[in-house]
Amino acid sequence: MLIEYKNVLVCQKDGIPVLRDVNFHVGDGEFVYVIGKVGSGKSTLLKTIYAEIFIDEGEEAMVLGNNMLSLRLRNIPSLRRQMGVVFQDFQLLADRSVLKNLEFVLKATGWKKKEEIQERIAKVLTDVGMLDKKDKKPHELSGGERQRVAIARAILNSPQLIVADEPTANLDPETADGIMQLLRQISQTGTAVLMTTHNMPLLEKYPGIVYRCHNEHLEDVTNNYNKILIEEDDNWK
Repeated sequence: MLIEYKNVLVCQKDGIPVLRDVNFHVGDGEFVYVIGKVGSGKSTLLKTIYAEIFIDEGEEAMVLGNNMLSLRLRNIPSLRRQMGVVFQDFQLLADRSVLKNLEFVLKATGWKKKEEIQERIAKVLTDVGMLDKKDKKPHELSGGERQRVAIARAILNSPQLIVADEPTANLDPETADGIMQLLRQISQTGTAVLMTTHNMPLLEKYPGIVYRCHNEHLEDVTNNYNKILIEEDDNWK
Protein backbone atom coordinates (compact mmCIF):
# COMPACT_ATOMS: atom_id res chain seq x y z
CA MET A 1 0.00 0.00 0.00
CA LEU A 2 1.15 3.52 -0.78
CA ILE A 3 -0.91 4.92 2.10
CA GLU A 4 -2.07 2.95 5.13
CA TYR A 5 -3.80 4.71 8.03
CA LYS A 6 -5.20 2.71 10.93
CA ASN A 7 -7.17 4.42 13.71
CA VAL A 8 -5.46 7.75 13.03
CA LEU A 9 -6.45 11.04 14.66
CA VAL A 10 -6.29 13.93 12.17
CA CYS A 11 -6.07 17.42 13.65
CA GLN A 12 -5.81 20.92 12.24
CA LYS A 13 -2.59 22.86 12.76
CA ASP A 14 -4.03 24.33 15.95
CA GLY A 15 -4.53 20.82 17.33
CA ILE A 16 -8.33 20.71 16.99
CA PRO A 17 -9.43 17.21 15.87
CA VAL A 18 -11.32 17.04 12.57
CA LEU A 19 -11.26 13.28 11.87
CA ARG A 20 -11.11 10.47 14.41
CA ASP A 21 -10.29 6.77 14.05
CA VAL A 22 -9.34 7.18 10.40
CA ASN A 23 -8.88 3.93 8.49
CA PHE A 24 -7.75 4.75 4.99
CA HIS A 25 -5.59 3.21 2.29
CA VAL A 26 -4.46 3.88 -1.25
CA GLY A 27 -2.81 1.28 -3.48
CA ASP A 28 -0.82 1.41 -6.72
CA GLY A 29 -2.72 2.94 -9.61
CA GLU A 30 -5.91 3.54 -7.63
CA PHE A 31 -8.12 6.56 -8.30
CA VAL A 32 -9.42 7.78 -4.95
CA TYR A 33 -11.80 10.60 -4.09
CA VAL A 34 -12.28 12.28 -0.73
CA ILE A 35 -15.59 14.16 -0.54
CA GLY A 36 -17.45 16.06 2.18
CA LYS A 37 -18.74 19.44 3.20
CA VAL A 38 -16.49 22.47 3.62
CA GLY A 39 -14.63 22.16 6.93
CA SER A 40 -15.18 18.41 7.20
CA GLY A 41 -11.45 17.61 7.08
CA LYS A 42 -10.75 16.80 3.42
CA SER A 43 -7.85 19.19 2.89
CA THR A 44 -6.50 18.55 6.38
CA LEU A 45 -6.34 14.83 5.63
CA LEU A 46 -4.35 15.54 2.46
CA LYS A 47 -1.97 17.80 4.36
CA THR A 48 -1.07 14.93 6.70
CA ILE A 49 -0.04 12.88 3.66
CA TYR A 50 2.58 15.38 2.46
CA ALA A 51 3.50 16.33 6.04
CA GLU A 52 2.29 19.89 6.15
CA ILE A 53 0.38 18.70 9.23
CA PHE A 54 1.84 16.05 11.50
CA ILE A 55 0.08 12.99 12.90
CA ASP A 56 0.55 12.47 16.63
CA GLU A 57 -1.89 9.64 17.35
CA GLY A 58 -2.73 6.44 15.55
CA GLU A 59 -2.13 2.71 15.38
CA GLU A 60 -0.40 3.03 12.00
CA ALA A 61 0.24 5.88 9.54
CA MET A 62 2.44 4.95 6.59
CA VAL A 63 2.92 7.01 3.43
CA LEU A 64 5.25 5.70 0.70
CA GLY A 65 7.19 3.67 3.25
CA ASN A 66 7.50 6.55 5.71
CA ASN A 67 6.15 6.26 9.24
CA MET A 68 4.24 9.50 9.64
CA LEU A 69 3.96 9.00 13.41
CA SER A 70 7.71 9.43 13.79
CA LEU A 71 8.66 11.37 10.65
CA ARG A 72 11.46 13.87 11.25
CA LEU A 73 11.66 17.29 9.67
CA ARG A 74 14.81 16.40 7.74
CA ASN A 75 12.97 13.53 6.02
CA ILE A 76 10.07 15.62 4.69
CA PRO A 77 11.84 16.71 1.45
CA SER A 78 12.58 13.07 0.62
CA LEU A 79 8.94 12.13 1.24
CA ARG A 80 7.65 14.93 -0.97
CA ARG A 81 9.99 14.01 -3.80
CA GLN A 82 8.20 10.66 -3.99
CA MET A 83 4.82 12.25 -4.69
CA GLY A 84 3.30 14.99 -6.79
CA VAL A 85 1.08 17.60 -5.13
CA VAL A 86 -1.47 19.68 -7.05
CA PHE A 87 -2.71 22.66 -5.04
CA GLN A 88 -5.99 24.55 -5.45
CA ASP A 89 -4.13 27.80 -6.17
CA PHE A 90 -1.55 26.16 -8.50
CA GLN A 91 1.45 27.70 -6.62
CA LEU A 92 3.38 28.40 -9.81
CA LEU A 93 6.24 30.91 -9.70
CA ALA A 94 4.67 34.03 -11.18
CA ASP A 95 7.90 35.60 -12.46
CA ARG A 96 9.01 32.56 -14.45
CA SER A 97 7.86 30.89 -17.62
CA VAL A 98 6.28 27.44 -17.66
CA LEU A 99 9.64 26.04 -18.75
CA LYS A 100 11.52 27.80 -15.95
CA ASN A 101 8.93 26.66 -13.38
CA LEU A 102 9.55 23.05 -14.31
CA GLU A 103 13.32 23.48 -14.56
CA PHE A 104 13.31 24.85 -11.02
CA VAL A 105 11.62 21.69 -9.70
CA LEU A 106 13.95 19.29 -11.49
CA LYS A 107 17.09 21.12 -10.40
CA ALA A 108 15.80 21.27 -6.83
CA THR A 109 15.26 17.51 -6.85
CA GLY A 110 18.74 16.62 -8.06
CA TRP A 111 18.61 16.69 -11.87
CA LYS A 112 21.95 17.94 -13.25
CA LYS A 113 22.20 17.33 -17.00
CA LYS A 114 20.63 20.09 -19.09
CA GLU A 115 19.73 17.76 -21.97
CA GLU A 116 17.94 15.32 -19.67
CA ILE A 117 16.08 18.19 -17.98
CA GLN A 118 14.89 19.56 -21.30
CA GLU A 119 13.82 16.11 -22.54
CA ARG A 120 11.83 15.42 -19.38
CA ILE A 121 10.09 18.79 -19.47
CA ALA A 122 9.19 18.35 -23.14
CA LYS A 123 7.75 14.92 -22.35
CA VAL A 124 5.49 16.02 -19.49
CA LEU A 125 4.33 19.17 -21.27
CA THR A 126 3.43 17.07 -24.28
CA ASP A 127 1.55 14.67 -22.00
CA VAL A 128 -0.57 17.51 -20.58
CA GLY A 129 -0.99 19.31 -23.91
CA MET A 130 1.01 22.40 -22.92
CA LEU A 131 4.24 22.16 -24.90
CA ASP A 132 3.27 25.12 -27.08
CA LYS A 133 2.87 27.28 -23.96
CA LYS A 134 6.28 26.54 -22.44
CA ASP A 135 7.49 30.14 -22.78
CA LYS A 136 4.35 31.70 -21.28
CA LYS A 137 4.22 32.99 -17.71
CA PRO A 138 1.37 31.89 -15.41
CA HIS A 139 -0.57 35.16 -15.76
CA GLU A 140 -0.71 34.60 -19.52
CA LEU A 141 -2.50 31.26 -19.09
CA SER A 142 -6.13 30.37 -18.39
CA GLY A 143 -7.09 28.62 -15.17
CA GLY A 144 -7.28 25.28 -16.94
CA GLU A 145 -3.88 25.80 -18.55
CA ARG A 146 -2.31 26.68 -15.20
CA GLN A 147 -3.81 23.54 -13.72
CA ARG A 148 -2.30 21.47 -16.55
CA VAL A 149 1.09 23.01 -15.81
CA ALA A 150 0.60 22.23 -12.12
CA ILE A 151 -0.11 18.60 -13.05
CA ALA A 152 2.94 18.53 -15.32
CA ARG A 153 5.02 19.74 -12.38
CA ALA A 154 3.50 17.02 -10.19
CA ILE A 155 4.48 14.21 -12.58
CA LEU A 156 8.00 15.45 -13.39
CA ASN A 157 9.70 12.91 -11.14
CA SER A 158 7.40 9.99 -12.09
CA PRO A 159 5.80 9.78 -8.63
CA GLN A 160 3.97 6.77 -7.26
CA LEU A 161 1.25 9.07 -5.93
CA ILE A 162 -0.41 12.33 -6.94
CA VAL A 163 -2.29 14.26 -4.25
CA ALA A 164 -4.68 16.85 -5.70
CA ASP A 165 -6.74 19.27 -3.61
CA GLU A 166 -9.84 20.31 -5.59
CA PRO A 167 -8.05 20.18 -8.97
CA THR A 168 -11.19 21.18 -10.89
CA ALA A 169 -12.31 24.00 -8.57
CA ASN A 170 -13.24 27.24 -10.35
CA LEU A 171 -12.92 25.64 -13.79
CA ASP A 172 -15.70 25.54 -16.35
CA PRO A 173 -17.24 22.08 -16.98
CA GLU A 174 -15.38 21.45 -20.24
CA THR A 175 -12.01 22.40 -18.76
CA ALA A 176 -12.71 20.36 -15.62
CA ASP A 177 -13.55 17.39 -17.80
CA GLY A 178 -10.21 17.73 -19.58
CA ILE A 179 -8.34 17.83 -16.26
CA MET A 180 -10.16 14.69 -15.10
CA GLN A 181 -9.32 12.86 -18.31
CA LEU A 182 -5.69 13.77 -17.78
CA LEU A 183 -5.67 12.53 -14.18
CA ARG A 184 -7.35 9.27 -15.24
CA GLN A 185 -4.72 8.73 -17.92
CA ILE A 186 -2.02 9.25 -15.31
CA SER A 187 -3.61 6.70 -12.97
CA GLN A 188 -3.77 4.18 -15.79
CA THR A 189 0.03 4.29 -16.04
CA GLY A 190 0.26 3.00 -12.45
CA THR A 191 0.46 6.28 -10.53
CA ALA A 192 -2.21 6.49 -7.82
CA VAL A 193 -4.33 9.64 -7.78
CA LEU A 194 -5.90 10.92 -4.55
CA MET A 195 -8.11 13.97 -4.92
CA THR A 196 -10.67 16.00 -3.00
CA THR A 197 -13.64 17.40 -4.86
CA HIS A 198 -17.01 19.10 -4.54
CA ASN A 199 -17.84 18.33 -8.16
CA MET A 200 -20.15 15.38 -7.62
CA PRO A 201 -21.00 14.68 -11.28
CA LEU A 202 -17.34 13.81 -11.85
CA LEU A 203 -17.68 10.79 -9.57
CA GLU A 204 -20.18 9.18 -11.89
CA LYS A 205 -18.31 10.01 -15.08
CA TYR A 206 -14.93 8.96 -13.70
CA PRO A 207 -15.62 6.22 -11.13
CA GLY A 208 -13.15 5.50 -8.38
CA ILE A 209 -12.87 4.64 -4.71
CA VAL A 210 -14.83 7.19 -2.67
CA TYR A 211 -14.26 8.23 0.94
CA ARG A 212 -16.51 10.71 2.70
CA CYS A 213 -15.61 13.02 5.58
CA HIS A 214 -18.67 13.33 7.82
CA ASN A 215 -19.18 13.99 11.54
CA GLU A 216 -15.45 13.70 12.30
CA HIS A 217 -15.17 10.33 10.60
CA LEU A 218 -13.95 9.06 7.26
CA GLU A 219 -16.29 6.55 5.61
CA ASP A 220 -15.76 4.36 2.55
CA VAL A 221 -18.90 5.12 0.52
CA THR A 222 -17.77 3.68 -2.78
CA ASN A 223 -20.83 1.43 -3.07
CA ASN A 224 -23.49 3.78 -1.78
CA TYR A 225 -22.35 7.39 -2.19
CA ASN A 226 -24.94 8.13 -4.91
CA LYS A 227 -27.76 7.50 -2.43
CA ILE A 228 -26.06 9.68 0.19
CA LEU A 229 -25.61 12.53 -2.27
CA ILE A 230 -29.23 12.46 -3.40
CA GLU A 231 -30.43 12.60 0.21
CA GLU A 232 -28.11 15.40 1.27
CA ASP A 233 -27.45 17.31 -1.95
CA ASP A 234 -28.29 20.68 -0.40
CA ASN A 235 -25.64 20.26 2.33
CA TRP A 236 -22.61 19.96 0.09
CA LYS A 237 -22.09 23.63 -0.70
